[in-house]
Amino acid sequence: MSSIYPADYPVTEGEFWTARQRQMSPLHEISYRACFKAELPAWFIQRYTQEGEVVYDPFAGRGTTAVQASIMGRRFISNDINPLARILAEPRISPPPLAAIARRLEEIDLSSPQGREKGENEPDLEAFFNLETLQEVRNLRSYLHQRRVGGREDTLDAWIRMVATNRLTGHSKGFFSVYTLPPNLATSPERQRKINAKYNNDFSVYKNVKEIIFSKSRLLLKEEPTGRIGTQGIFLSCDAGETLAIPEHSVKLVVTSPPFLTNVQYDADNWLRLWFNCLDVNDLKAALTQTPHLAEWQALIRRTFAEFRRILTHDGWGAFEVGEIQKGRLRLDEVVFQLLLETGLLPQETMVNSQKFSKTSNIWGISNNTQGTNSNRIVLFRQGL
Repeated sequence: MSSIYPADYPVTEGEFWTARQRQMSPLHEISYRACFKAELPAWFIQRYTQEGEVVYDPFAGRGTTAVQASIMGRRFISNDINPLARILAEPRISPPPLAAIARRLEEIDLSSPQGREKGENEPDLEAFFNLETLQEVRNLRSYLHQRRVGGREDTLDAWIRMVATNRLTGHSKGFFSVYTLPPNLATSPERQRKINAKYNNDFSVYKNVKEIIFSKSRLLLKEEPTGRIGTQGIFLSCDAGETLAIPEHSVKLVVTSPPFLTNVQYDADNWLRLWFNCLDVNDLKAALTQTPHLAEWQALIRRTFAEFRRILTHDGWGAFEVGEIQKGRLRLDEVVFQLLLETGLLPQETMVNSQKFSKTSNIWGISNNTQGTNSNRIVLFRQGL
């Protein structure tokens, strides 16, 4: 395949960080669709920033960049139009003590008979949960919502919300649901009924919601975070091309991965998480840029790069991670290279981090590095002159 890169432009391929799983802080072990490993931001943070400098992710997802920046003693700015991003990230920046989480869980009453009743406009949840477990899920949702709208949600509630959001559905006993797809992809109730029939899911098995939340909390907090976890940062939820809250020339490093056209449906994949957090999936769908049209994607990225020009320090850097899509026929890194030049930023190198596929990748029937799942293509750039 021909390339648009100049002959003297470096394209470097290798394994820049380990392909092994769970090598970073356990705080990162939260599932989210199409997220990158913590090793990726750590590699660039270590090389291009000093403690106290600002690291920014405009498409934050589960908050990997923000959490890792905080662990490494950097300040952070985390932005994502999806409100789930802050729900999943902020509690892990300043995690509460495990003993305090246990006490709060004891205080929450999940036995209310109101949880037996289907709520107004509630989706078909009986396809996923044992009825007693579903009662507890509904009651926990109600408790968290009342705490939030009443202005009484504290760090313990926020932590419990984050963990419960991540434990709703999955394919092991550590989730509230019966057997289903991995936790970063909520299937529809109709498809779940087919999964139930295929795998003969046993709905008589009760899952204790509090025990599962505590067990996952214990895993997330099994290691004392090193560095300066909790370092100052801010969370935004706005268009990445219009981040007026970020001061000019205040960001030393950008590390991010944008949505890849329509390869990932963030609204449909997160419908159950949105329901649990009393968020409207239609509001999210209207706000997201999910398009099969390259021109629309380029427009978003062009505006985002214009913001990078405004907010990066004069010696600032950026690492923009994309994958190969359409089975390698469209190389977004080359599109990114052109857009950087158009907006006055300076591409320095394209890094191709090739790795062997994990078990999760094989679930999706991908057995090579051509579809952008385990092959990171990162365009490294600098602030323009």
